[in-house]
Amino acid sequence: MVTEYLRLGLAFDRLEEGFVDAFTGDPALRREVENAPAPEPRDLAHKAAALRKELPEAGLAAERVEFLDAHLRALECSARKFAGEDIGFVDEVRAYFDVDIAPGDTEDYREAHRQLDEVLPGEGELLDRITAHRRQDEIPPERLRECVAAFSSALRELVRERYPLPDNEHVEYEVVGDKPWSGFNYYLGNYQSRVAINSDLKQHMSQLPHLIAHESYPGHHTEHCRKEAGLVGAGQDEQTLFVVNTPQCLMAEGLADLALKSIVGQGWGRWAQEIYADLGLRFDGERAERISTASANLLSVRQDAALLLHDRHRDADEVARFLQRWSLITPERATQSLRFLSSPLWRAYISTYVEGYRLLGGWLDRAPDPAARSDRFQRLLDEPLTPGAIRRM
Repeated sequence: MVTEYLRLGLAFDRLEEGFVDAFTGDPALRREVENAPAPEPRDLAHKAAALRKELPEAGLAAERVEFLDAHLRALECSARKFAGEDIGFVDEVRAYFDVDIAPGDTEDYREAHRQLDEVLPGEGELLDRITAHRRQDEIPPERLRECVAAFSSALRELVRERYPLPDNEHVEYEVVGDKPWSGFNYYLGNYQSRVAINSDLKQHMSQLPHLIAHESYPGHHTEHCRKEAGLVGAGQDEQTLFVVNTPQCLMAEGLADLALKSIVGQGWGRWAQEIYADLGLRFDGERAERISTASANLLSVRQDAALLLHDRHRDADEVARFLQRWSLITPERATQSLRFLSSPLWRAYISTYVEGYRLLGGWLDRAPDPAARSDRFQRLLDEPLTPGAIRRM
């Protein structure tokens, strides 16, 4: 059963390169799939449905059955989309990520703007003040690599104290361009990652700690390492495969977006300020933290944009104006966001950040004390949990 699941998932990379985000399993199996005749999407859909029917008799533990069932359902939907089937956007997101989405509340967005207006007082429109602040917050390009190294080292030390990692784990950073995302973790297996940072987007001092926590410590790299050491080491080979547009992505992105809050917590701004000071850079950590708190009410704006684009079929110019108005971003930044939202592979992916943060953040916040919250975060790192499993807890 598991081998057939891996073979099925790997076949999607023949339909769209990049669909397989990571595979650390048997190289011979990957070569077999790569050398086979090109798959037909409709055949992959039928295979996914057939495997789901066989799952109850596969003799696997209940948590593995739940994991595989959710992921086979997602792969079936992807195959149907590749076959040209017309699937509503909300239904597509539900099949991929096991969540139901709906438009956000514009009153939340207005409240975020009100709070931001208090944090950044002054003359002129709020957008102009935000834009000026972001410009001042930019990391000089020639200083980016040393800033990345400093935060990676500091976060790695914190993570290794709380969530032990294999001695040989390592993250290599590279700066790339012409990508629809700001950062990306390529997990290579054997506890090694390559993290790409997009040079097309200005990197900001207030966002860099979040980016490194998200991609590396205790985000994607840490999760991959601990699952490889634990689950894969225990024979759960389905965890050697990571494909996009599955519940696995929602869980991973929600975990990663909560990573800085979970490892540093309240006061991360002052913590970051001290690191920047050691590098000779001025950074107002308290203000950055207040802006981040206020901006949390804008969480759903990008998902709303995806709904406008794909569910209500509004034109790109209208969606760009929506993003500029509520996210308080420049036309250039809105165009970059639209590029991500318009990608055939990534168009639904924004919901992994919005709904993943909301679902996992709510579960972590219900922990009775900091120790219990830390234990819950470790469960996210270590266990093959699904959105449905979190909702039941």
